[in-house]
Amino acid sequence: MRRNLPKSLVTLLFVTAATFVSPVTFAQERFSLCWSIYVGWMPWEYGDATGIIDKWADKYGIEIDVVQINDYVESINQYAAGQFDACSMTNMDALTIPAAGGVDSTALIVGDFSNGNDAVILKEGSSLSDIKGQRVNLVELSVSHYLLARALESVGLSERDVTVVNTSDADMVAAFSTRDVTAVTTWNPLVNEILKMPGATKVFDSSQIPGEIVDTLMVKTDVLEANPELGKALVGAWYEIMSAMESNPEVLAHMGEASGTDQAGYEAQLATTRMFYSASEAVAFVNSPQLLTTMEYVANFSFDHGLLGEGAPDAGFIGIETPTGVFGNNRNIRLRFDPSYMQMAAEGSL
Repeated sequence: MRRNLPKSLVTLLFVTAATFVSPVTFAQERFSLCWSIYVGWMPWEYGDATGIIDKWADKYGIEIDVVQINDYVESINQYAAGQFDACSMTNMDALTIPAAGGVDSTALIVGDFSNGNDAVILKEGSSLSDIKGQRVNLVELSVSHYLLARALESVGLSERDVTVVNTSDADMVAAFSTRDVTAVTTWNPLVNEILKMPGATKVFDSSQIPGEIVDTLMVKTDVLEANPELGKALVGAWYEIMSAMESNPEVLAHMGEASGTDQAGYEAQLATTRMFYSASEAVAFVNSPQLLTTMEYVANFSFDHGLLGEGAPDAGFIGIETPTGVFGNNRNIRLRFDPSYMQMAAEGSL
């Protein structure tokens, strides 16, 4: 259900973002959050289903509508077009979709990073070097594409050494079962399904680039600045849900069923996800200089693949702000990592 925008839609997004996003934002009482099915975002479903989000919204005198969008890309498109105040997405997609479309977003919550959930799988070959000359099926311009680029780099290869074949995530498992498909790059739960198939060998995964594929909750920066109650309610609810996940196996069973698997299947996905169950862990991650380095990698990949817009002269065209500095143009900051609300949760001051 994850994780990027087909290149053909980038220009359309710029138009829709410019059309719907108002330059002036006022205090409001009702907000909307969209999410799509992925291991690190199922807490939003649980919080909605159990009333935890409503409880925290009531505490701050607001309302928060939580909406599941079945298509991940569409959820980000709708967020960027002004239909939602907050949306779950990866760090890369936050840069290449809303930020590239002129929408200023803040990573309110950094929930986890992929620690094996994304993988390169071969049918012919037992090591990553064997991928040379093969066609690789993946969702083009997604975090899978980013993972492949980083994997190739690790063995002295580049995208010129393979042929990328754009394939929908919905078709990935079926594609691998065909004779013509010999290599794929994808994410869980698809990875686990493909690895059950004869001849499938995982040759690289995201645990080898830890902390680079990051799952976040993005909130419109102007909405957050005008309505700090929204930030407090969402962060308070999130860490109550995190506590429940750690202490109650029934919570994992609920999330597994809601995501189309069961408790065992969901726990298998959690095993390859580095969840930040405590706010202090998330704050430390955001405050680390490594995040700025990671976003530079992401920006360079995005620029090289034309994802920062036709007018972007270089990888630093869009400013990315972190606690340890800004990568890119500090006069065009459109993506921000702000741990202040998570810090409130760590201090117990929400």
